[in-house]
Amino acid sequence: MDDGVVLRADVFRPEAEGRYPVILSHGPYAKGLPYQVGYRDQWHALLRDFPEVARGSTCRYQNWEVVDPEKWVPEGYVCVRVDSRGAGRSPGLLDIFSPRETRDFAACIEWAAAQPWSSGKVGLNGISYYAINQWLVAGLQPPHLAAMCAWEGAADYYRDWHRHGGILCTFTGSWFRAQVETVQHGVGARGPVNPHTGELVAGPETLPEHTLAQNRVDPLREALLRELDGPWYRERSADWSRVTVPFLSAGNWGGQGLHLRGNVEAFVRAASPQKWLEIHGHAHWTHFSTDYGLALQKRFFDHFLKGLDNGWDREPRVLLNIRHVDGFVLRKEQEWPLARTRWTTLYLDPARGRLVPEPPGAQSWAEYAPLQEGVAFRTPPFDVETEITGPLAAKLFVASATSDADLFLVIRLLDPSGAEVTFTGAVEPRAPIAQGWLRASHRKLDPYLSTPYRPYHTHDEIQPLVPGHVYEVQVEIWPTCIVVPPGYSLELLVQGRDFQREVPSGDLGPWSGLRGSGPFLHDHPWDRRPEVYDGQVRVYGGGDTDSYLLLPVIPGEA
Repeated sequence: MDDGVVLRADVFRPEAEGRYPVILSHGPYAKGLPYQVGYRDQWHALLRDFPEVARGSTCRYQNWEVVDPEKWVPEGYVCVRVDSRGAGRSPGLLDIFSPRETRDFAACIEWAAAQPWSSGKVGLNGISYYAINQWLVAGLQPPHLAAMCAWEGAADYYRDWHRHGGILCTFTGSWFRAQVETVQHGVGARGPVNPHTGELVAGPETLPEHTLAQNRVDPLREALLRELDGPWYRERSADWSRVTVPFLSAGNWGGQGLHLRGNVEAFVRAASPQKWLEIHGHAHWTHFSTDYGLALQKRFFDHFLKGLDNGWDREPRVLLNIRHVDGFVLRKEQEWPLARTRWTTLYLDPARGRLVPEPPGAQSWAEYAPLQEGVAFRTPPFDVETEITGPLAAKLFVASATSDADLFLVIRLLDPSGAEVTFTGAVEPRAPIAQGWLRASHRKLDPYLSTPYRPYHTHDEIQPLVPGHVYEVQVEIWPTCIVVPPGYSLELLVQGRDFQREVPSGDLGPWSGLRGSGPFLHDHPWDRRPEVYDGQVRVYGGGDTDSYLLLPVIPGEA
């Protein structure tokens, strides 16, 4: 790097001499840590449900969230994996998604492009971390970056990840300790060993714990210190005006909390004239590695890195796996949100706990204690099959007994008996169909970026509540897709804490301990101190306080 730090990489090349396009990834999960060693439960679940993943590969070099070289190199690609600064075999200060790390990433792209085995065209591919940092490095516009596939990755360090609706998400802390600190450079002999090389995955030397602590920046602590959006978040977020490279953005309907919003925002807002959006279901680690996902990725990169006229450039820009209660149906579309969407307003009737198509005449309210159960509003059973696909939003009139209130909104699907129908989420075995969050003191909207179906909050000032006073707030609910069968209902749950069920019993493998919201919880004791956020909350409807839920209903074929 330009400051003398040496980053370590693994390079997988075709045996035949020549110049080949490059698939590159750059991140902290340790290039020498095999999937089966570092993420055993997820690996076993993947092979159990999709044995095709292991066909045609020894899986020796299959790692978490990056491509399997044995499925790419034989088709004429070079695969390069770089341990980012401070992680795995690369020394230095570990500061995730920092400007320094992003500059390193750009330098790696240009290094790969200049190698004698490279065609000069570099593509980026990977899941989550390896997708998030693609948006950042694209903003630097390295000359030889030719195409990107960002699979289930956030893009706004504030809104997509650290502070949903202004509320601190503690996932960052648990994730960082489990997946990053364990392979920090210098863990050495206390960490895993690469079974194929015998090398220590996290560096050749073993440093004391206090030295490791000095060599890393704690992202949760940094986010805790910054309730409002600002430079620290912005320099770790996508600048859509500068993302001009061709890309395929792949999200997950079950990715509430991390693995959906950024993928959709990228497609809607990035400056690139050549961009495609795909959204699927199943677990976070599934379709990136299945035949379905590989086929998409290879068609995309074959076109942009090899120059093949394979029809990719003529594909519709949106590919959706439409979610039904019993599976998915693939459908191609031209835009997002869908142009034919029938935006449908359902009003809250607190007196009856209902969602109704017309505003209730008289005002009523429902009340809940934020750290206990919330209040629910349910539609009548649907008369006909109804597709709901797209972004959602709610306008609520609320009052709090304290100076603030955290609002957690959950959309659930109920069968004719009233039982909830759940779905496999990205990292949650029994996910509801949509969620949204807002800290009421962060209710200020950006008038230029907000739309009726996607309110965009500035998060640049705190506007405390006067206890007992009624306020109008608009809540962004992350996109969803569900075809509601006749006789089924929808429920809007409004509460003051994370959506959690009773802990299920039994060995759940990679799902252990998850209760409805996956690991994306908002339970930091200071950020959620009771004297501010545990006052009784009233939700109003009717009269001059017409609270409502906005749904994207897709008309059926005539």
